[in-house]
Amino acid sequence: MKRETSFSTKGQRADIGDLTIYRILPNRYASAVGPFVFLDHIVPKLHPAVMDSGTGAHPHRGIATLSYIIEGEDEHFDSAGNYAKVYSGGIQWMKAGNGIIHDETLNIDSQTGNNRTHAFQFWVNLPSKNKAEKPAYLAIQNNEVPQKGLPNNAGWIKVIVGNYEDLNSKIPTYSEQFLYHIQLQAGKNFTISMDEKVELAAFLPTKNAILNDVEFQAGEFIEFDRTAGEIVIENELQEDTDIILFGGEPYAEPIVAEGPFVMNSSSEIAEAYRDFYAGKYGKINYHKSESTS
Repeated sequence: MKRETSFSTKGQRADIGDLTIYRILPNRYASAVGPFVFLDHIVPKLHPAVMDSGTGAHPHRGIATLSYIIEGEDEHFDSAGNYAKVYSGGIQWMKAGNGIIHDETLNIDSQTGNNRTHAFQFWVNLPSKNKAEKPAYLAIQNNEVPQKGLPNNAGWIKVIVGNYEDLNSKIPTYSEQFLYHIQLQAGKNFTISMDEKVELAAFLPTKNAILNDVEFQAGEFIEFDRTAGEIVIENELQEDTDIILFGGEPYAEPIVAEGPFVMNSSSEIAEAYRDFYAGKYGKINYHKSESTS
């Protein structure tokens, strides 16, 4: 049985510097999909040699941030002393836990000279017990991301978060969750089954695709119902198409989000701000981070 579509929608513009960004989640229909409470799509774009693309140093608490870089170079600094660059196909993952300051900048890929950028940033809500833990960080390059071909030479699947068959992501998870990047070749199809109650959404970053017999447009976010069933993806285009598929078990605790913090109560939000202004999240030492990378 195929899962039914609950709704579809497109994002709102939320540009930063030279980056064209659409805020996909939260939207007017959904505040979360499983543990995922935020998704920005940095759309494909050509850039000059020098870009204005950074957000500047800012705090987080109660979540893990995940930046998946399709094209470009992403540089990360944080107040725990972590520093790294990842390149096209790589992932930056940071568990904010009980509070951290980070600074992340997307630029053109210095390794390849490709002057296009294309990326996603997700926020993954942490269970209350993990919100109190110390921050953690991982930089994962393209060749470390689990990937395999689809049956019948239909394309490939990358496991950014979670598991699929024999593929296992390096990124820690604190609840049942998954994030897949699927590329489907022209004229091909692929079917994936989902358990009951798993919250599930798809996003089409650049081209159309048919999901369970309904054609959706590039830029659409599609959420499905929670019945057990299949997602049948078909590509009737004359070129490859990409699908981002993500979700997980419902988040069972209260969600209170304000600014860069996602907690379980308003009092915890207030505490997050107090701790930040009291300097408890530390400071980024840019020179030290870069020299010890």
